[in-house]
Amino acid sequence: MLNLPIENLKEEVVALDACDIDIFHVDLMDGLFVPNFGMSIREIDLIRTYTKKLIDCHMMVEEPRRYIKLVADHGCDIIYIHPESERIPTETLDQIRALGKAPGIIVNPRLSLEMVKEMLPIVDYVMLMGVNPGFAGRDFMDYIIPKCKDITRYREEKGLKYAVLLDGGADEKVIRTMYHDCGVEGFVLGKQTLFFQNKPYKDCIEFVRKI
Repeated sequence: MLNLPIENLKEEVVALDACDIDIFHVDLMDGLFVPNFGMSIREIDLIRTYTKKLIDCHMMVEEPRRYIKLVADHGCDIIYIHPESERIPTETLDQIRALGKAPGIIVNPRLSLEMVKEMLPIVDYVMLMGVNPGFAGRDFMDYIIPKCKDITRYREEKGLKYAVLLDGGADEKVIRTMYHDCGVEGFVLGKQTLFFQNKPYKDCIEFVRKI
């Protein structure tokens, strides 16, 4: 949703809600964890007003535990944190679960499987960053592909249940590779495949589902 202009956000939400999307993805940024500012609680409220679909919140903030209850109370269903943004990330993940929400972690390009695997049994979602976080429209970093394969392989080896998704750089080629070769089953769609494509959202989503 960060790609959309704020002045007609309501109309865009309604149009997207009518398509075969699964989740509305909201980026919160504090200008500290990443050098940019993202969306706000006001935008979360607007999205929640016009859809009954899931909303996930990607918290690119320092010490996200301070805001977990806030975003939960305003209608987010899935809450992602960056483990390196917290001193004790497992407590924050437990807090998300205690609020009846689904906890997720974001795996930045600089994080390895070894750095996050102890948290994998307590999360429902793992979001792999295909770019450095903070800005929309960046190109996918091919060197993360082996790590993506490791994370999906580890899930199978340990009998874990977390869903694996990709955020960043999801063009047709990347989606094809990550879905068919790496076991990634969900994608945050941006400028490469959904927005500013000069065709209806419905057609874009149908195309992605056939890749």
